[in-house]
Amino acid sequence: MTATTDGSSGATAPQPTSATTAQPTDTTPGTAGTEAAAGRAIQRATDFLLARQDDRGWWKGDLDTNVTMDAEDLLLRQFLGIRDRATTEAAALFIRGEQREDGTWATFHGGPGELSTTIEAYVALRLAGDAPDDAHMARASAWIRERGGIAESRVFTRIWLALFGWWKWDDLPELPPELIYFPKWMPLNIYDFGCWARQTIVPLTVVSAKRPVRPAPFPLDELHTDPSDPNPAKPLAPAASWDGAFQRLDKIMHGYRKVALRSLRKAAMNSAARWIVERQENDGCWGGIQPPAVYSVIALHLLGYDLEHPVLKAGLASLDRFAVWREDGARMIEACQSPVWDTCLATIALADAGLPADHPALVRAAEWMIAEQIDRPGDWSVRKPQLEPGGWAFEFDNDNYPDIDDTAEVVLALRRVDHPDKARVERAIERGVRWNLGMQSKNGAWGAFDVDNTSPFPNRLPFCDFGEVIDPPSADVTGHVVEMLAVEGHTRDPRTRRGIEWLLAEQEVNGAWFGRWGVNYVYGTGSVVPALTAAGLPASHPAIRRAVTWLESVQNEDGGWGEDLRSYRYEDWKGHGASTASQTGWALLALLAAGERDSKAVERGVTYLAETQTEDGTWDEPYFTGTGFPWDFSINYHLYRQVFPLTALGRYVNGEPFSDKGAATKGS
Repeated sequence: MTATTDGSSGATAPQPTSATTAQPTDTTPGTAGTEAAAGRAIQRATDFLLARQDDRGWWKGDLDTNVTMDAEDLLLRQFLGIRDRATTEAAALFIRGEQREDGTWATFHGGPGELSTTIEAYVALRLAGDAPDDAHMARASAWIRERGGIAESRVFTRIWLALFGWWKWDDLPELPPELIYFPKWMPLNIYDFGCWARQTIVPLTVVSAKRPVRPAPFPLDELHTDPSDPNPAKPLAPAASWDGAFQRLDKIMHGYRKVALRSLRKAAMNSAARWIVERQENDGCWGGIQPPAVYSVIALHLLGYDLEHPVLKAGLASLDRFAVWREDGARMIEACQSPVWDTCLATIALADAGLPADHPALVRAAEWMIAEQIDRPGDWSVRKPQLEPGGWAFEFDNDNYPDIDDTAEVVLALRRVDHPDKARVERAIERGVRWNLGMQSKNGAWGAFDVDNTSPFPNRLPFCDFGEVIDPPSADVTGHVVEMLAVEGHTRDPRTRRGIEWLLAEQEVNGAWFGRWGVNYVYGTGSVVPALTAAGLPASHPAIRRAVTWLESVQNEDGGWGEDLRSYRYEDWKGHGASTASQTGWALLALLAAGERDSKAVERGVTYLAETQTEDGTWDEPYFTGTGFPWDFSINYHLYRQVFPLTALGRYVNGEPFSDKGAATKGS
């Protein structure tokens, strides 16, 4: 594979020689040797997973993103005056270890160098004492200058630099705190933004209004193409274009800042502070994710909350819990933690692999998941005020933002467990199903956190250049919900049928489905095909046949499947990339659901998983197969390499789960 260092052009997918062409289905039974190898792999993988369950019932793998988490953690501590030597050295050790040979930092394994990430990593290492003329630092700064310097970085990066006077606040997009008063019917009100963006933008309106500057510990002239002119003027886009219109709106907002009523601005900042404090979780974090937490801490501190205030004390403590300390002494910051997601997927994997439904590990997992069900309204209820709560979140503590995907998968997991208190399980499932049905968008599909979060305006703001900021329905989430509804006997419910119709309409010409929360078309297809067949579509349905043909066409020569994150930007990367265990698992789940159990493609995929499994029962997977924002923010879920291969191998050996129930409900 080849790509330019900035990933902007020249990226080419593997040539056809690296993947098999579509093959006719081999209807001869899979060999006994393949089945035996799959059985051995299942046993090893099951033992590995069981040994890693927490005593309280949950699983959680590391969540690996990129070094901006670590750099911003150090910058936050510098801003608050609490940066210490031990934390700095441990973070610097991790950041240095992630630097590429060309001096850059990427946002995913094997990806191109990324400008903003490289700038933030460089500044963090300067804080740690690395000198600008050190070889690794000189390579980084030269690369940064070649790509336009700080002026070409994203807005978030320049905000962090503005906190220390390394960038002018006047040269940043304006974000007025009065936004908190926009009514829900008005464009660009805070509920037009996806929940992750909403939680970040509200505190940043306070930071933008306050414009704080702490003393810079050193200059950063080496990161400008011309230190005497760090922000060269650029022509505005045409006024008739969306970009041009919003650029001019930003200029109006800068003008408004000069005439804004002090009383109104103060009231708006106080309202933003109340909004922030009301959404702090029991563990001290905000939304269970790092970005809103760091900006909330800064905003509240600027409004007079001292570091010993219970709100800030809990917030800072929660950020410490995001740290993963490695054996070499390095400290990695997780952007988020995924125990509910990991636990429901691990439960499904173990059950489908043949673990008895009443096994103590599954019962403990079910007990923990039931206790995590959310019974109070959150931000989702702004648009669904009459809907009864009943969802599950992704994290340990995130009651404000349960998500539709986790809820669907938790229901599927609970349905696989023989829990002694069956009535309690049924109540939890019924509430989860009811909540998911109530969160359906107008087009018949489901987003991740909100209903109809599809405004075209937020992504147009000059401020919002950091990735996706709205939460439209996606094929992968909709697929999981439809699968859950089918298992629960709701196949003929009009709401389920609308979801199916939406999925069929969203299929790509090549037969695949786009993956919003996993990479990419392999994930989307692996999520949708099992849903459609569970809902009664026969394996002979044209949509299923097209999906099978596409998956066969992108299978790699080694028998596995892989897809690089560049498929989000470049057509010729669709379905192409180095084979991974998790993506092979997704492809196999689709093929098995499509009735291809005895095909050559499935046999080769199963063989790949069996042959690449390590002796301890897991798989090596440095590649990022999860997605926060397509292309812009990528995730390596360390448990994906375990749960999805095990689920696929289990279904290969034991057959499709709920096959009897599914057949019974198709015509009901």
